[in-house]
Amino acid sequence: MLRWTTILITLSVSGGALADIYKYVDSAGRTYYTNIKPKPANSSLYKRIMETKPYRYMRPAPTMAGYRGYFGRNKHKFSDLINQAAYRHQVDPKLVHAVIQTESAYNAGAVSSAGAVGLMQLMPDTARRYGVDDRRDPLQNVDGGTHYLRDLIEMFSPNLELAVAAYNAGEGAVIKYNYSIPPYPETQNYVKQVLAAYNRSSL
Repeated sequence: MLRWTTILITLSVSGGALADIYKYVDSAGRTYYTNIKPKPANSSLYKRIMETKPYRYMRPAPTMAGYRGYFGRNKHKFSDLINQAAYRHQVDPKLVHAVIQTESAYNAGAVSSAGAVGLMQLMPDTARRYGVDDRRDPLQNVDGGTHYLRDLIEMFSPNLELAVAAYNAGEGAVIKYNYSIPPYPETQNYVKQVLAAYNRSSL
């Protein structure tokens, strides 16, 4: 079964129009992106994380080649910042990249329906906990998110799956379910997606 979600990416196309990009994960944990909205029959398989601004003019949606270019440029743009935060907090940079790819697809302006913001999708409580004053600032966001990830890795060592699950669902949920991945489809899919991106990373 495919899990759809609208990731918070605003792509500019000719005339200033904007478009949503949809992401889905297959049963093997592979991630795919498309600018084609899922059909109503699949509506239960995705949730809207962000709604782009209304089209001012009816324009064609951006091509996926354009999206891949956007993704690659942002990944490159933030790589030094991510690597520095990973070094500072002693976390494998490939894992930080995998979390960011899954959380926001390298979109620093990402805002979820739950109120998570930025590259690492920090919630207000987590931001306060790690001294992040501006969740939209990539430097603060990545530093706070990486610090949090490091603490979760230490908390659930040596089980990386539990640390990743806790980043999504909270450490309390992992502890509540006897130190196992919580039985939430979103969290279970999230863990698969992050670890798949981590394992295939070639930074």
